[in-house]
Formats: sequence, structure tokens, C-alpha cells
Amino acid sequence: MAGHSKWANIKHRKAKVDAQRGRIFTKLGRAIIAAARQGGGDPNVNQALKLAIARAREVNMPVENINRAIIRATGEMDGIDFEEVTYEGYAPGGVALLLKILTDNRNRTASEIRYIFSRHNGSLGETGCVAWMFEMKGFLVIPKENIHGDAEELMLILIEAGAEDVKEEGSTIEVVTAPQDLEKVKDMLSEQGIKFSLAEVTMVPQVTVPLSDPETVEKVLKLVDALEDHDDVQHVYANFDIPEEILNEVEQAK
Repeated sequence: MAGHSKWANIKHRKAKVDAQRGRIFTKLGRAIIAAARQGGGDPNVNQALKLAIARAREVNMPVENINRAIIRATGEMDGIDFEEVTYEGYAPGGVALLLKILTDNRNRTASEIRYIFSRHNGSLGETGCVAWMFEMKGFLVIPKENIHGDAEELMLILIEAGAEDVKEEGSTIEVVTAPQDLEKVKDMLSEQGIKFSLAEVTMVPQVTVPLSDPETVEKVLKLVDALEDHDDVQHVYANFDIPEEILNEVEQAK
């Protein structure tokens, strides 16, 4: 999980930078549309929509953009139908990649994603080749500096609130929950005035691939970045475990 949290925090910061250039709003709008079409336009009864809106608010997506996406989804405005697709493949070093995609043209997207894999020394795999390595979980990261009292006491409270696993990782506490329990744990932390740096429903790797060669790490991250930059790609999940010093070194060299 340590490797997952380091990369999750980097992606979280990257999303905020992308939002400043408006690049991420297209992805978030699609996610809101897809969630609203599946479960209705009321986030109080549609958990997927509630999470999609929360992601949009985190990067300061304008309220009118959010509302317009919901209106399009619920049939009050003509819009494009998006199909949810999962792609699986491998990056250099044997790293498994799981992609969640929203597309209005499956054939076009498949061709473009295959090209990105090929261009960056990866390979698009068959359905099911890596999905078994990942499990959907709620995931939170709490900086220890944000904890007012005893960290061990907080960890016990988190477990009572529904956390499946709580552990210390350097200067943070990582919390894993069932997807449906994430909001309950977030509410508990908010009630206690404890701020978290990251909270999301994500696909957590159950099997990881350690990477220590900077050249391989750079190739893997370039592939992941290229995939995330594609408008149809909502999420890229990877099972690499990169030492923090190498991860920071490669990120700073970009």
C-alpha cells in the first residue's frame, strides 16, 4: 500500500495542476454523466454520482459545469452516450495496468489506447489478464500533523467507524475501507476536525511489482502519463512499488 499511496498523492496533485488548464473537466464531466444515467441525478441516493461530484469539487470544477452534466445525463438536454470500458495491459518491467474508460466510440478508443501502449514499450492485454490483481477499496491518507491527539487512539476509532485496515506509513496514516464505508469514515474525521490529504474509491493492487531501476521507472511513468492524458481515460491503476526517493527523483526530472 505504501507504493500505492505515494503514487496516489502524486496523481492527486497532478489532477489539480491539470484542472488549472481545464484539462480534467472533460473527464469529470463524463464521469458525472455516466453516473447520473446509471443511478439518477440525485447524489443523495446515487453514491457513484456523489463520488463523481466530490472529485469535481476537489479540483474546483465550476458548479454550472457539474449541473449541466447532470442535466445532460437525465435527458433534459441532448447529449452523447458514453460507454464504460475496462482495458488491461502491461507496462515495462512487467507492471500491470488497469484502465477505466468512458467512450462514445469504442473502436476509436481501442485503436488509440493500443497505439499509446505500443509507443511507450507496453502491451495491451486480453480481458482478465490483470484485473484479478486489483480490488476496489476506499482509501484515505491522513498526515500525522493533522491529528490533534493520540495517533493510536485515532486508529482504533477508525476501525470502529468501519475501516478494514489502518496503519502508519512514515508521516501519514493510511486507511483502507470497503467502498461503501468510505463516506462514513470521511464524515467521522470531519466531525473530529481531522483533515485528510486524499480520499477516494480506487482499485488497490493485491500483487505488486518492485521497481528500483530509474530508467524503467521513467518508462513506466511516461506510459501512465500518456494514458491519463487521453480524454477517454478516467483512471489508470498500476501495481508498481517504487522507492520514494526514485519516484521523487523521476518526477522532479520531468
